[in-house]
Parts: sequence; C-alpha cells; structure tokens
Amino acid sequence: MNGPEIHVEFAPGLHLFVPHARRRGATPVATDGVSSLGHVVESLGVPLTEVGGLLVDGREVPVSHVPRAEERVQVRAVARPQRVPGAPLRFLLDVHLGTLARRLRLLGVDTAYESTDIGDAALAARSAAEKRVLLSRDRGLLRRRELWAGAFVYSTRPDDQLRDVLDRFDPELRPWTRCSACNGLLKQATKDEVADQLEHGTQRTYDVFAQCRDCGRAYWKGAHHDQLEAIVEKALSMRTQGG
Repeated sequence: MNGPEIHVEFAPGLHLFVPHARRRGATPVATDGVSSLGHVVESLGVPLTEVGGLLVDGREVPVSHVPRAEERVQVRAVARPQRVPGAPLRFLLDVHLGTLARRLRLLGVDTAYESTDIGDAALAARSAAEKRVLLSRDRGLLRRRELWAGAFVYSTRPDDQLRDVLDRFDPELRPWTRCSACNGLLKQATKDEVADQLEHGTQRTYDVFAQCRDCGRAYWKGAHHDQLEAIVEKALSMRTQGG
C-alpha cells in the first residue's frame, strides 16, 4: 500500500490477533487511500466481530470510514456483556466446538451445532438465515460478509470457552431444558414412554426421566450426572457473582 500513513493502536484485549510489534501503542500503517478502516483493521488480523468501536483522533467513526493521512486510530475491544440487537440470543457453533455446544445446551441456551464441516459459506448463510451468533476460532470464517453476527472463541479449553461465552453474552440460563444431542426442548416422560431406550439395570434403578420433543432421546440422572451438575452449578455461580 502506498497511500496515506495512519497510526493504529489496539486495545489490550485485541493483542492476540496482531503481531508483537503492533502491541506497543500506536504504530504506523500504510493504507491505499481507498479501503475502509474496517478493511484495514481486518487486514491487520482483527476480525470486526471483536471490535467494539473505532476512534479516529478521538471521535468515533463507522467501519466504512476511509482513513486520511496522519489520522490516529484507536481500535476498541467489544464491551461486555455484549448485546446483540434484532433477535433473541441464539448461537451457531462450527464443527470444532462440539463440547462447548453440548455444555451450552446443558445450560438451556439455544445452540445449533454442525457436527460435520459444511464449509464457511454454508455456516455464514445459516447464521444469517436463523439470526444466530456464530462462535468459531476461525478468523477467516468470522470475516465473511454474509455473517449475521459472530464472536471469536479465545480458548481451546472447554471450561474456559464456556466461561468466556457466558461472560461475553450473559445469556439466560435454563439448565436441564434442552437436548444435548439435537438442541430440542425436553419434556417429562414416564418409564414406559422411554422403555425401549433403557437397559435392564437402568429400568430397575431409575424412575424419573425426560425426553427430547424433537429426536426422542431419553434422559435420566445416570453415572455422569454429578459431573454435569458441577458444570451447571459453576455456571450458575458465575451468574450470581456477576461473572
């Protein structure tokens, strides 16, 4: 780029996305004089889903702003909790976030999940069609223009991923109300209604069941319930403590 040179400073929360040389205050960036500031920021490595605001010489500007020579740009991180206007808060997760998807569903959060790689274009289109916030660690996917809304998942550890999503979006939690397999809503069920899914020992030991209204999967407080209960209690505790 041989156009106007500007000076760009990134908020500390965005340093993950930029080279070390750009983490020390405002650094010079050459532009082409035509591209928007949003395009410039993305070309430096930061998805716009992670940008909470752009300040030019102290005034807020839209991502469509075309930089001029010597402007000083501050790139802010998204404020938390982040509000997503225009639709109920719902999520769509890519193929790499299966554990996070199951945990969000465990907490009663409306979470769609693609268990196979359907491609970036299809994921972005589904996000737009269903007005779901796409969660991903793929920066390229989060840059697709057809995306309705998106967010980068900062950790590779499911515990940290869940904590980050709950802190960022503050979704309503309704534990034990959704199917961890398909995201459908659960209803109470009798033992007879789910008998065909139960082994003999389970039929003898348990009396309280739930069943997915969509896929029919049966649920009961089995061997892994304590582990799941711990995840739920920790999430609810975060909400009580304010994060």
